[in-house]
Amino acid sequence: MPLKPLTVAALLVLAAALPAAARTTAAAYKSAIATDAATGAVLFEDNADAVSPPASMTKLMTYAVLDDLIKLGKIALDTPVLVTKEDAKVAALPDSTEVWLRQGETFPVEELIYAMMIQSANDAAYALAQKAGGSAAAFVALMNLKAHDLGMVRSTFRSPNGFPPPSRRVAEGDLTTPRDYALLCRYLLLHTEILKYTSVKSRPFGAGVRALPVVMNNHNHLLGRIPGVDGLKTGFTSGAGFCLSATALRNGHRVIVVMMDSPDQKTRDLNVRQVLDEAFVRVPVAEAPFASGGGTPTPVPTPLGGPASPTRPTPDAGGPVIHLPGAGK
Repeated sequence: MPLKPLTVAALLVLAAALPAAARTTAAAYKSAIATDAATGAVLFEDNADAVSPPASMTKLMTYAVLDDLIKLGKIALDTPVLVTKEDAKVAALPDSTEVWLRQGETFPVEELIYAMMIQSANDAAYALAQKAGGSAAAFVALMNLKAHDLGMVRSTFRSPNGFPPPSRRVAEGDLTTPRDYALLCRYLLLHTEILKYTSVKSRPFGAGVRALPVVMNNHNHLLGRIPGVDGLKTGFTSGAGFCLSATALRNGHRVIVVMMDSPDQKTRDLNVRQVLDEAFVRVPVAEAPFASGGGTPTPVPTPLGGPASPTRPTPDAGGPVIHLPGAGK
């Protein structure tokens, strides 16, 4: 007789009965949070202030700064970007994800944004940062000012793409928390066209420029498989584990889930799906439908600007849910 899948209630009972050591061993992620995109209210959290590397989720902040610069008229979607020797070197890094940019090639900003968000191309993110910021270092400074402005109090960015530092030391790379990243995701959903890029499952890169374009396939495997999912960004390095900032729209309501440091892609995706389902149950039925594009976009912050007060809604009184590896298979 086949075994029936465990219900959420059964998982909770099982988790509570396990010794602390067993629960630690069984952990399917280091930290996670789910929030209501319309209000910012926390629907679920588990160790949501734990600091760890976001890996390629970093590219969401890169996009946020680019969007600010575009709105200020400092760069445009059709601005040509000439690939430099430095950009091409990023494409050659071992264990990197890229669209294999070559020195001397030219692509419009928007083409590189698609590459950054679909293919998770580290070389595209670096080329965009160099072009938009004047240098990668100057662009990263804007990323940190943006994080400061959004109230991401536990975040530090050191790259435009989330690639580990040469030392491979976690403390010397990009760092954030699920709670901070939920703030960024909500900002992007409310004030930018991020879904235009993150909802695309497949797209060629370099059409009209290269004889043989690169076929890009979105690394977010929840697209088209989980109801309503249309973003946002995956991430993986050996130091970060498998990460995902996901969002879904169902019945007019939108939920954000950020999960960090899962042991493998399958475990991460199964648990993100479960958290999404639980979070939608907790969205108030009477709440007005989510509306994107509202409000005034946050400008590129300057060193003279004061810090924004982070929004920290009251955690759900029910406490964290323990998710065991393989639950929901």
